[in-house]
Amino acid sequence: MATQFRQILGFFDKIGIFDVVLPFLLVFTVVFALLERTKVFGVEKIDGKDYTKKNLNSVASFVIAFLVVASSKLVGIINEVASKFIVLLFLIVLFLLLVGSFYEEKPHGVFLEGGWKTVFMFIVFIGLIFIFLDALELLDDIFDFLKGTSSGEVVGSIILIILIVLFMAYVTQEKQAPKKA
Repeated sequence: MATQFRQILGFFDKIGIFDVVLPFLLVFTVVFALLERTKVFGVEKIDGKDYTKKNLNSVASFVIAFLVVASSKLVGIINEVASKFIVLLFLIVLFLLLVGSFYEEKPHGVFLEGGWKTVFMFIVFIGLIFIFLDALELLDDIFDFLKGTSSGEVVGSIILIILIVLFMAYVTQEKQAPKKA
């Protein structure tokens, strides 16, 4: 039995809210925020204060968002990445809830500090890379490539090349003279 709310969501799906409007707003917001932060189009001085060129930033964001929405493949990738990212974010919150259950209650809350913060950020970054590769349908190709043959020649070759590059970087680095006290 469908509820009113489910019917409303079905109606939104039919008119394109999920395939056009929400991806448009997401891309517009992210691009506009990046342009505002990086000040790519420069700044203008008004009464001695620097202000970003919001008109150029908004027009560029608007055009980029429309170009993205025009491609159904890009919209599909955005929807897939966003849904998997929400699951990853939910897992992060659950993990922090678990960590917080082992700490005493403090006014500032529970935060990962030191090496734990770096390790956790690295793990989340690797998770995001896997989400993007899966959305672009490259993950299966990469795993098939890494499997190579049954004897693992491809993986062994990659490891050997990495070791050679690391060795060359170590040998060719400049030695610094010790500082005198």
